Amino acid sequence: MEVEMRILDIALKDLTQLFRDKRSALFLVVMPIVFTLLMALTYQDAAQPVDPRLAVGWASQDAEGLASDQLFQALSAGGSLRLIDVGVDQPQAVAEQVASGKLAAAVFVPAGYSQQVLAGGQPQILLVSDPVSSQGQAVLQVVRGEVTRLMSAAQIAVLHTASLPAGKVDPAAENVPAFQAAMVLWQQVTQNGPQIKMEMAQGAGSNGFSLAGNPYNQTSPGILVMFAIFGLTNSANLLVLERKSRTLERMVTTSLNRAGIIAGHLLAMFAVTFLQEAILVLFGQMALKVEYFREPLAVLLVMVAVALWVACMGLMIGVIARGEDRVILITMVFMFVLSAIGGAWFPLETAGAGFAAIGKLTPGAWAMTGFQNILLRGLGSASVLLPVAALLAYAAAFFGLAVWKFKN
Repeated sequence: MEVEMRILDIALKDLTQLFRDKRSALFLVVMPIVFTLLMALTYQDAAQPVDPRLAVGWASQDAEGLASDQLFQALSAGGSLRLIDVGVDQPQAVAEQVASGKLAAAVFVPAGYSQQVLAGGQPQILLVSDPVSSQGQAVLQVVRGEVTRLMSAAQIAVLHTASLPAGKVDPAAENVPAFQAAMVLWQQVTQNGPQIKMEMAQGAGSNGFSLAGNPYNQTSPGILVMFAIFGLTNSANLLVLERKSRTLERMVTTSLNRAGIIAGHLLAMFAVTFLQEAILVLFGQMALKVEYFREPLAVLLVMVAVALWVACMGLMIGVIARGEDRVILITMVFMFVLSAIGGAWFPLETAGAGFAAIGKLTPGAWAMTGFQNILLRGLGSASVLLPVAALLAYAAAFFGLAVWKFKN
């Protein structure tokens, strides 16, 4: 019982020293909240619904317009293209938009197109695109398919008119309703055939990563993880100051062994980190509408695991660092490296495959995975068990290294 009380005394002593400094509130609470709000501005666009259809310019000089109107409607109704009327006066400017990527392609319909189609001709439309790009190939396939249907309907209309008794019908007048009837049949065949449904993912970018409509779903846990590491600066410095003042040597000569001393400091670091997490989680839930409380037990498990990992890492830093400047340097390196490659600043899903593979090996990535499984992926409590286990493994490794170094 006496040992436990001594451990608590060490922890309380550390906490008293930490909270006596008014700057602690600035680094533990104020700065994380400010950074959370600022970083969210980066993801504002990602939180808005993104139209997944390819933007395609449309320029028609077809005055009569029946066939070109049918083509326009068919391309628009397909669900994969978003046609934008770019006018016919500036073809060079439209081509430049295609070259710059603002448009996936552009369709130019010549004058007299409908008249030639209804007469059974084979008029050509101009498609401006990058034939090498995947977007250009996709647009080409869609346009080619719809033009084929259009031409087939026109040929059916011409054959139908040709089969009627000569001299009793006006071919030009009869082709129009026959063409329209054939197009209706084509639409029915298309609708009744195999369907591919395209839906717009809310808050999803072109890489498929979703912020579920709230940019704080990324920045809130990201800044939480980042500043949990940064908060180690003061905690780790306590060990350095004790070593400098020889307080640590005097503590070793007491009835409390080295394990108890380490446990006391570790408990203080854990308490500070967990308290900081709790404040930021409550702020995220109440002020930023981040659904931490959707799975409160799962979030609590991740918070405890993060606090243990960070506390053990802080203990290791405090043991190996020989000066306050070294503590700051090592802490800053850990904070920036683990935050950058661990997905705290940006989702690893948006990074390159090699970068993401390396990032997923870090404890920061496991912490973010635990939070994102709940906030972004909508998974249940079981989804955090693997991230929590990984964080506990990192905590054990850092703790073992700290104890080994402390004894030497």
